[in-house]
Amino acid sequence: MLEVRDLAVSYGATHVLDGVSFTVPKGRIVALLGGNGSGKSTVINTLSGLLRPKRGTIRLDGHDLAGRPAHEIVRAGMAQVPQGREIFASMTVAENLELGATTRRDRHEIARDEGDVFALFPRLREKARRRAGSLSGGEQQMVAIGRALMSHPRMLLMDEPSVGLSPALVGDMIEAIRMLRARGLTVLLVEQNVGVAAAVADDANVLQGGSITYSGPAAGLLDNEEVLRSYLG
Repeated sequence: MLEVRDLAVSYGATHVLDGVSFTVPKGRIVALLGGNGSGKSTVINTLSGLLRPKRGTIRLDGHDLAGRPAHEIVRAGMAQVPQGREIFASMTVAENLELGATTRRDRHEIARDEGDVFALFPRLREKARRRAGSLSGGEQQMVAIGRALMSHPRMLLMDEPSVGLSPALVGDMIEAIRMLRARGLTVLLVEQNVGVAAAVADDANVLQGGSITYSGPAAGLLDNEEVLRSYLG
């Protein structure tokens, strides 16, 4: 479904990504792991159209999206759940969800998708008219995921969804990601938490110094001394 080949991104004279390649097959959850400064956020922001690559291809279902603006990438079927949630705190939960559908014109389908978000996260239905900033961290993460789902994506890019959540809420987030896959979504999970990746992902890639240093099954991450040594630096 998603194929990234030889992706290179620079900030001025600083090379952040150098020849990154990986695939995300349809219907699977693939983790992209790495420590601070490894280039994870640069990868996901480039896939989302927020950054332009120096070179490389980004193909979604065979269509090259490299260098295209963010709104076109959303229309192509790929949506991002940003790190830190980035919800609009002064707006209601419902208004935040509606923002996710701004590229769409199919009002009937939008209403149906909003119902699907509330079915996935029943607590949001109860608090639909409350200001999003008054919600707990876990509930705000639900809003961020729901907003991305309102664009009706086939693929979801999730940037460190476990950051700032309690262990109990991390467990809820893992279950939510599994439910998304059960609904037919393909997920690229950018994470710093090896345990989360091992628990939910099918496959994993470890990014270090702007390059992929490991690709393989996610289930074996915690038992792979070479990966852990590379990941922990």
